[in-house]
Amino acid sequence: MELFLEFLKEALKGVTRAVSSHFFQKAFLNKKKTTPRRQKHKGGSRK
Repeated sequence: MELFLEFLKEALKGVTRAVSSHFFQKAFLNKKKTTPRRQKHKGGSRK
């Protein structure tokens, strides 16, 4: 029984670590601009 509880504790620790690293990467490391910037179009008559 004690061996099972140790295994369960280690499994929960691993899951918690994986989930927290996923949210950390999503929040801080994968920052992308929400709207991509367009290049300005040059219009008008050129002389």
